[in-house]
Amino acid sequence: MSTTHWSCLSARLRLRELRADDAPRVLALVNEPGWLRHIGDRGVRDLADALAYVRDGPLAMYARHGFGLWALERREDEVWLGMCGLLKRETLADVDLGYALLQEHWGRGYALEAAQACVALARERFGLARLVAIVDPQNAASIRLLCRLGMRHEDTRAFAPRGETLALYGMSLIDNADAEDRRG
Repeated sequence: MSTTHWSCLSARLRLRELRADDAPRVLALVNEPGWLRHIGDRGVRDLADALAYVRDGPLAMYARHGFGLWALERREDEVWLGMCGLLKRETLADVDLGYALLQEHWGRGYALEAAQACVALARERFGLARLVAIVDPQNAASIRLLCRLGMRHEDTRAFAPRGETLALYGMSLIDNADAEDRRG
C-alpha cells in the first residue's frame, strides 16, 4: 500500500490516489454498460470484490511503480467522476494510459482533461519517454480522445490474458530537443 498520498489538479479536476472508501463507486463504474462493453467484465460483483480490485490493482501498482489508476473528482464539489491513470501491464512494453468515467459524466470534456493531466504526469513527474493506450476498436469516442492527445494508431492485436482484440495507440513524450540532449 502506498504510504504517500498526493493529488494532481487541473482546471476542473483532481486526480488522487484511490482509497478503500472508493470501493462503492468503483463497484458502480466497473459494472456500467460502457465499461462492460469497452473494457470488459472484471468479475467485480459486490463490495468485497471492489475492495479487492482497489487493493490488488491501483494500490499495489502505487507501491510498485508510484502510479496507477487514480480517482477522478470534480474540484468544485468533489463529485467522484471515475478513474484515470497510468498502468504498467505485463502485456505491454510501455506504460498505458487508462480512463473510465461514470456514464452520467460523459460528454463534458472530463476524460480529455484528466488524460491530458496524466500525460503531463507521465512526462514531468515519472520521466516516461513514451506512453501507450489500448482501446476497443469500436470505441470511437476513446479513439478520438487518444488522437486529440497526439497518440497514433500503431497496431491491432489480441491481448492476453483474455485474448481481446484491441487497438494500440502510442506517443513519444520526448520532444526533439530532449531527444537530442539524451543522445548526447
